[in-house]
Amino acid sequence: MRREEVLDIILSTKVIAVIRMSDTGKLARVVEAIKKGGVRAIEITMTTPSALDLIAEMAKRKSAGTVVGAGTVLDAATAEKVIRAGAEFVVSPVTNFDVIAACRRNDTFVAPGAFSPTEIVAAWEKGADVVKVFPATSVGPKYFQDLKGPLPQVRLMPTGGVNVENAREFIRSGACCVAIGTALLDKKAIAAEDWDVLTDKAKALMESLH
Repeated sequence: MRREEVLDIILSTKVIAVIRMSDTGKLARVVEAIKKGGVRAIEITMTTPSALDLIAEMAKRKSAGTVVGAGTVLDAATAEKVIRAGAEFVVSPVTNFDVIAACRRNDTFVAPGAFSPTEIVAAWEKGADVVKVFPATSVGPKYFQDLKGPLPQVRLMPTGGVNVENAREFIRSGACCVAIGTALLDKKAIAAEDWDVLTDKAKALMESLH
């Protein structure tokens, strides 16, 4: 899927689900459960065991309208690898200009991480589709409101500390979308294979954002 198509999905749904798990079978069920609830962008972090294999497998198995990406990508070589494996978007906790350039060469959505206004603008000017503000839990929604005043053109995504309860406030304060992990992906429900819990959480999140 082309960069603009992925961007459209992420901006319209306003959520990237961040997944850290190595069981491919359960991972597929998790993705299906949260898709039922309206979440369509799935990020598999490179800190997950066998992340490249998981990304490749999910890219093959994903249903229509779902996008699979890679998170915690720290360098251009890794960006190239995940894109070849099938990742349709790339997310990083830091701003590495070579990562942005690699994604641009491959027509792939990229969201580098930044924190200060200077870092955020640098990432945006180098070609970020969205700038991941990390760790967002340290500053809260008010920081996004403050940033959007002088930087209305920059698309911002909070990561870290985002949950079903505060996601709406981040959006109201200027974020274009949110990245959410453990607050959405209930570990006990996954262990018990109670997929309805995940669907209900995803629905609640989507209802709060829209």
